[in-house]
Amino acid sequence: MKSLENNKVTLGQSDLSVNPVGLGTMTFGQQVSESLAHSIMDRAFERGIHFFDTAEMYPFPVIEQKFTLTETIVGNWIKQNPHKRSQLTLATKVTGPSRVHTPWMRNGRNDLTVQDIEDAVHSSLKRLNTDTIDLYQIHWPVRSVPKFGELYFKPNSDHANTISIHQQLETLARFVHEGKIRHIGLSNETPYGVHEFVRLAEQHGLPRIVSTQNVYCLVNRSVENDLDESLHRLGVSLLAYSPLAFGLLTGKYDLTGPAGPTSPPNGRVSIYEGVRRQRWGRDTVFQAAKLYNDLAKKHGLTPTQLALAFCYTKWQVASTIIGVTSIEQLDQDIDIYGTTLDKEILQSIDQIRDQHRDPAY
Repeated sequence: MKSLENNKVTLGQSDLSVNPVGLGTMTFGQQVSESLAHSIMDRAFERGIHFFDTAEMYPFPVIEQKFTLTETIVGNWIKQNPHKRSQLTLATKVTGPSRVHTPWMRNGRNDLTVQDIEDAVHSSLKRLNTDTIDLYQIHWPVRSVPKFGELYFKPNSDHANTISIHQQLETLARFVHEGKIRHIGLSNETPYGVHEFVRLAEQHGLPRIVSTQNVYCLVNRSVENDLDESLHRLGVSLLAYSPLAFGLLTGKYDLTGPAGPTSPPNGRVSIYEGVRRQRWGRDTVFQAAKLYNDLAKKHGLTPTQLALAFCYTKWQVASTIIGVTSIEQLDQDIDIYGTTLDKEILQSIDQIRDQHRDPAY
């Protein structure tokens, strides 16, 4: 049985090493019960995945009644397995400013304050039953930038009281100095944001970001539009999330399109109306995904094999965050690690992208 325990990559310019495949947990507490989540974590650990990623916002889709539940589930597992904590790289995130569909978050404020970050760190430590968070990430920029399916930047639209990047770094630095956070990272960031976090850290002697966690998959390769150069030149690692595009790159939606009458009943795009309204529910995304899935089958691969092998082997990606709802899915995703794609397949992938670009931007 393949193990990833001895496969490690170093994040950024740090001493933090993680597996090239990490376990994402945003399904825990929504699609996955606590008992099954604990079994999945047991299995992941058994197969050498010692890198778990969560967030105070999870589970997804986000609802007020379950906000922070995933961290509690992960923390309960850690409490039951204290001997495994020293081998585990634990990552979580502070939720960004309130958004349209989460008016209860941050009390509806369109900002993130120093106090918010301080409260979030202390609360995550408590829920996760740990003294230290190995990688603490800002879930999305505290700036008015296009994100989660938005396309255009709107100048002069930042909230007047938005906390600066310098203030964010200073706040997180205090926790690093106290030993409550080992390293810091970003998520859903832009080239500008990555550059500013690095520049200000170096200018003021503050902790340097080691990674940014952004969406990266066959139907959204926007990282390659310019962010990959910034990450490469600045020595910041990419953690790729949604490598299977919410299941669209597994083939299970190929016959239906968004919310079609025979959509798989257990799929997130089928279950949650909010997902269908976001980037994963567009007709153009379904159409492009089917082309990639058909390409996989043409070459004797499953759609999942093609999609994950693509992420696993790209130079831009340090670690791919996989999300599963069963042990069988977990085993399948781990077994795919090591699969390579030949030149013909890679050329065909690029040809599809030339025509359809990044529909799940």
